Amino acid sequence: MAKVHMVLQGKGGVGKSFIAAMLAQFKMSKGQTPTCIDTDPVNATLNGYQHLNVTKLDILDGDEINSRHFDELIEMIATADTDIIVDNGASSFVPLSHYLITNNVPAMLKDMGHELIIHTVITGGQALVDTVAGFGQLVQQYPDETVFVVWLNPFWGPIENGGKNFEQMKAYITHKSRVAAIIKIPGLKEETFGRDLSDMLQDKLTFAEAIATEANTIMTRQRLKIIQKQLFEQMETAAVL
Repeated sequence: MAKVHMVLQGKGGVGKSFIAAMLAQFKMSKGQTPTCIDTDPVNATLNGYQHLNVTKLDILDGDEINSRHFDELIEMIATADTDIIVDNGASSFVPLSHYLITNNVPAMLKDMGHELIIHTVITGGQALVDTVAGFGQLVQQYPDETVFVVWLNPFWGPIENGGKNFEQMKAYITHKSRVAAIIKIPGLKEETFGRDLSDMLQDKLTFAEAIATEANTIMTRQRLKIIQKQLFEQMETAAVL
């Protein structure tokens, strides 16, 4: 049985590709070789990670998304003997979600013996309301057997509204039973940890590559080790991963 990890969130620029890359790196640290697929027709960020051996799925006919091209994605999933990680962009979020739901793909994957796990992002700042609403809509759209993992990304600001954190918000309380894990991306000081992580992401390097890069200073590598450890420890406790 393969676990099919799909990163879905209709809001752009909230860290979906980072999450997909983290999932791949975590599984690789366990000796696994996940199949990574990038379905973003506009910003194929995950595809830029050479070390992750990503397959870019072309879903465009000219300038338009052709949902029939998602058939190829299902073929890749159906024949895989390793876990799958799918990074989907904001521009293809609606077409992919519509395709999965109208074609009863979650039930089909279950019948194949695969487990569908949807990863979604909640971020702070101006996108907080939209990402929380997006989480609620996803949970309502997908069947009960679909498992969710919520990633909290404080990059754009604290994840709180009216003095309530995410776990105190109505959207989470209502759908708590559907959430298998919550992973908190650490808030990082921009001039040190944040800068180091940003540079690593800009260069499309994995943690292992960046930490092994001798051109990076000792403290840069140390800070990256700390960030990786904080994330991997949380992922370790999430049995669904």
